[in-house]
Amino acid sequence: MSGTHPTPRVTAPPARPATRPHHWAKIFLTGLLLWASTVLVTFFTDNTNLVPTIVLLGSFLVPATVVIWAYERYAADLGPDRILVCFGLGGVIGVLGASVLESYLLSPTVWMYVGVGLIEEAVKLAALVLVSRRLRTGGLRYGLVLGATVGAGFAAFESAGYAFNAVLSIQGLSLDDLVETEILRGVLAPVGHILWTAIIGGALFRARRGGRFRVTAPVVATFLGVSLLHALWDSTSGIAVWLVARTTAGDFQRALFDLGYMPNPSGEQIHLYTVYDTTGLLVVSLGGLLWLRLLVRREPTAPIPAQSPSSPV
Repeated sequence: MSGTHPTPRVTAPPARPATRPHHWAKIFLTGLLLWASTVLVTFFTDNTNLVPTIVLLGSFLVPATVVIWAYERYAADLGPDRILVCFGLGGVIGVLGASVLESYLLSPTVWMYVGVGLIEEAVKLAALVLVSRRLRTGGLRYGLVLGATVGAGFAAFESAGYAFNAVLSIQGLSLDDLVETEILRGVLAPVGHILWTAIIGGALFRARRGGRFRVTAPVVATFLGVSLLHALWDSTSGIAVWLVARTTAGDFQRALFDLGYMPNPSGEQIHLYTVYDTTGLLVVSLGGLLWLRLLVRREPTAPIPAQSPSSPV
């Protein structure tokens, strides 16, 4: 008909490629803001009722953020329920088991930190097996994420204990010590328990066959290597003190040190201790990160399944 135009066809817009969510960044920034606000309010009002809030926010913020990042990026098919179980139950089982075993099996010797590394990595590994025993799949990716999640739970609960001890002092509650402890442990958390348990978790799940965990030579070697990294991490402070004493101490200070006494350090020795201690932590951290990188590079890539691989825990 004259003066009419054909009705245009309405087509659906092209589908946008699926993108991974980035809730971890929002959660971290929100939690950091809440933690900083709570610290400031406590500082200006002297309201000690807020101290538990500072302890919990500061201790759980970084470990929880790392877990959410790993879940969103690499293991969304596992489901949030399994991640929560690994974080909460795995972390509590880990710290309880480590506390009992270390109390009965360790004594102050030069090998104490080796024992700490073996015990804590063993209880985290046992917790990982317990909370993921019904997971009917294997592979490095699942092991890395679930291992990191158990390690993050362990780190969060352990940091809460350290923060609680830091706030208590002879003069009363020390907010400065609490904040310093939480900042330091938060910065170091991703390259400590989280990294170590991720590595051993990856090795364990890569060796899994038919839904059964297997104790293979690579798994045992990985466990021993991770435990050694843990022991070196814990002993960096003592090694730094020994290096300072051997390189800068005078005869009198050295004699006191050999007798088991800690001589009063000079300002130069304090700075040198900080350098040695920080360098040691960096070396151990880089060693763990390099190990993780080698694990990932040697693993063939595989598509991420769209559904949960197993029944709930």
